Amino acid sequence: MSGPPLRLPGADGRLHGFTPRGAAPAPAGAAPPGSRTAYAAAHVVADPVAGNAFGAPARLDWDSTLAFRHRLWDLGLGVADAMDTAQRGMGLDWPATAELIRRSAAEAAGRGALLCCGAGTDHIDAGAGTTLEEVEAAYTEQLETVEGAGATPVLMASRHLAACARGPGDYAKVYGRLLEQVRAPVILHWLGTAFDPALAGYWGHGAPAEAIDTVAGIIADHASRVDGIKVSLLDPDLEVRLRRLLPAGVRLYTGDDFNYPELIEGDAEGHSHALLGIFAAIAPAAAAALRALDDADTAGYRASLEPTVPLARHIFAAPTFYYKTGIAFLSWLNGHQPGFTMVGGLHSARDLVHLSEAMRLADDAGVLTDPGLAVARMRSLLEISGVR
Repeated sequence: MSGPPLRLPGADGRLHGFTPRGAAPAPAGAAPPGSRTAYAAAHVVADPVAGNAFGAPARLDWDSTLAFRHRLWDLGLGVADAMDTAQRGMGLDWPATAELIRRSAAEAAGRGALLCCGAGTDHIDAGAGTTLEEVEAAYTEQLETVEGAGATPVLMASRHLAACARGPGDYAKVYGRLLEQVRAPVILHWLGTAFDPALAGYWGHGAPAEAIDTVAGIIADHASRVDGIKVSLLDPDLEVRLRRLLPAGVRLYTGDDFNYPELIEGDAEGHSHALLGIFAAIAPAAAAALRALDDADTAGYRASLEPTVPLARHIFAAPTFYYKTGIAFLSWLNGHQPGFTMVGGLHSARDLVHLSEAMRLADDAGVLTDPGLAVARMRSLLEISGVR
């Protein structure tokens, strides 16, 4: 690496020297893991010469967005698309989402790759007075888009349903009707308030611990229509409790970006599969860990995945819903997109100190895959930010 040593701002208000150690090149063409089903929730790349201001329609760099998905598939991971990592409800509007679903599904079909896509209600107005029937109709419209494209739907947690449901019975009614109409098994989605405060009280209970039996009951009543449920509560004990209540053949997909190594590894009574935003940032390490697990190499699994946890906990630190900025930042550092810009201007959601620490931790985790490029790009970001 040429030029003077990189100096990164720290939480103490001072600049600290940083020299990356780099990482081994990620292997391409890896087969999907056999012991776990694993999806990386992928972000979207903004078109740097389009508007993409806060509140403006989303304009994507389609080449970079789709190339990133092929990279994940090349490593053997599935892709979870049009999910919260892709800025659903935080800048990615429904027209852009629908186009993303269609394009990603076509790319996945062309190579026989694993893909699931979010279906929700975010295209209808968020005003008061939304009815359960309107929520169901909104879900149905998006389900038709996902199923019509040939992807596995993820029934995303709905802000509209959280606002209008009056108890567990309303959730059972809406999900029951939706599950009766799906063409093939779908993935349910339980997102905690750290990821979206508007989902407080989901499933009709004030606390997630009180909702476990309700969720398990809905799944048990429609087990043949449910592939699994993604749980993002950042509470491993609750996740394991629900996992043990699921019918045979229904997967628990961990969305716990703090505790994923132990949840995926599991215990004598079972394990979680993966549908994780952090997997997009640590894809090489995640792929290597899952291959080790296939080989019953628990030590190798832990050696690959456990060093990524400090990075994950940093990227997903409160306010957790801004984690998308860290995902896009690392994608840019590693050369997977031309610029560090996001739809809705969300690249401004994390400060330079946070991003600098993300760079350090990514290097510690072995997922800073092109050190020279990363240093050059970070140097340019520091310069235009006035850090000299």
